Amino acid sequence: MPFNPELCRNESEVESKLIVQYLLPQLGYTPDTWHQEVAVGSIRLDFLAFAAQVIPFVLDANSPLSVVMEAKHPKQNLNNHVHRLRHYLTSLNVRYGLLTNGKEIRIYQKLQTDIQLIFQCSGKEVETKLENIKGLIGRESLKKGQFVNKAEVQIENNLNLEIKRQHSMKTIAIYHNKGGVGKTTVAVNLAAALSKKGKRVLLIDIDSQANTTFATGLIKFQFDEDDDLREQNVSCLLESSDFNFIPEIMRQSHYFNNPEVDVVPSHIKLIDKQDTLTRIGVSKSRLILKLKNVENNYDIVIIDTPPSRDYYAEVALIASDYLIIPSDLKPFANQGLPTVKSFLKQINEFRELMGKLPIKIIGVLASKISTNPKFLQYTFPRQRSVISERYELPLMEAVIYDRTSLSECMNNTITVGDLEYPDPKSVIKYAESKTNAQQSAMEFEMLAKEVLKEIGVN
Repeated sequence: MPFNPELCRNESEVESKLIVQYLLPQLGYTPDTWHQEVAVGSIRLDFLAFAAQVIPFVLDANSPLSVVMEAKHPKQNLNNHVHRLRHYLTSLNVRYGLLTNGKEIRIYQKLQTDIQLIFQCSGKEVETKLENIKGLIGRESLKKGQFVNKAEVQIENNLNLEIKRQHSMKTIAIYHNKGGVGKTTVAVNLAAALSKKGKRVLLIDIDSQANTTFATGLIKFQFDEDDDLREQNVSCLLESSDFNFIPEIMRQSHYFNNPEVDVVPSHIKLIDKQDTLTRIGVSKSRLILKLKNVENNYDIVIIDTPPSRDYYAEVALIASDYLIIPSDLKPFANQGLPTVKSFLKQINEFRELMGKLPIKIIGVLASKISTNPKFLQYTFPRQRSVISERYELPLMEAVIYDRTSLSECMNNTITVGDLEYPDPKSVIKYAESKTNAQQSAMEFEMLAKEVLKEIGVN
């Protein structure tokens, strides 16, 4: 019986009509060789099929070859779920993964710490492409593939080493101990601009004010009982080295940018958790370990930090390779720069004990700068010169001016029935329909270009 993707109207029907009723039988899997809703630690798999009957099943280096199958809603973009499938395959030592929303079918192969797309077709083509699919993940093909020759293993190892040589994830902290200098505006819109340039970006909010979480559209609830971030936020990454990894905690930004950005959200509860984490002596280097697990998933990580010298600021700076210091260049912000420098000295001492190089300061970024012509002519040049002459810090070339469009895009709302919900946008996306935002968008695109040059990413 041929498969008709038009019959799959939701995720449940993709599971039942495509995977259970069509693919698994066609690929030679019997009910005793596949399992649905499989729980392995904190991982939840839609389907796990084995080349041989295994009861009970065990996933380890000696396991028979197997394939993970993940079903998504027909309206969901499969690109948004590749990171999670990568985590499943590499964590569970499973060689193949099938990802589908009914309209599209993809097969990925594990390459040690990464995965590679090896097959792709539309749902309408599945019948004509069935032999190709069988050749990759059919039960008989997996059985034959159990004995991989040494030459093939060496080729895969060499390929993976080459990928590692070519790719090096960069982590950038956005920090100043003075509040109100545009730190969150810089973090979210820089992430958006880098994403638009084709970079894979992870944005981490480690500030209890959760402004970045709000600005990327993740606070979609109006009432406390609907709060879905309370038990799944950045603090979870710091509680244990054995569970709560970034792919399990991160969310994708919600109608914030095009393309969207992966976000590790924050929550007001970070204030309460800080005392607990500090009291039990949680390692300040734990975030480094969690980031290392996703170093092949992202090109750039941006961390929005609290305007303080607390535990969370320490964690962020210890984990970062680079630092941007946003500042409105006014006296109070400037007077905080010596404190920032002394804090960095402590951070670098800790990093040295870990064998890490000192954090590199990309520079002080002039932000929230007035567009008044007289100010720009007389006062602004003097403010800029102070940074290098008095505080001996590098000053970035990019300038982020204080424009109404930057607050408009963050405070954008949408009305649903009688309720008004936040619907924030990046200034990059906002500028697509609002001409008054195009100048700000250009400023962030220039900032992104400067950052890429400074961190050595093409």
